[in-house]
Amino acid sequence: MPKPKHHIFVCNNKRPAGHPRGCCQDTGSMDVWQKMSEELDDRGIYDTVRITGTTCVGPCGRGPVVIVQPDNVWYGKVTTEDVKEIFESHIVGGTPVERLVIPEEEI
Repeated sequence: MPKPKHHIFVCNNKRPAGHPRGCCQDTGSMDVWQKMSEELDDRGIYDTVRITGTTCVGPCGRGPVVIVQPDNVWYGKVTTEDVKEIFESHIVGGTPVERLVIPEEEI
């Protein structure tokens, strides 16, 4: 299998209820991961894109957090409704979705 052009990481970290940092799973990250997988299936671009669920990536208050590499673009508060736009604008078109980008100082 060739090296992918993009590798998308979706934080699926789960912490105990009441943890002060919260967690991406409690903000819908598993649904975002599933929608990303479906979008990948719909587009059939398995040879250029990989999607991986991760544990904590840091900015928990911005969850669900999605990271697109090698572009080093960090998206926050991603919803299932945002997935198609991320694929269309960023993955296919090469332009990050600015309204979702986490500012550098918050990472």
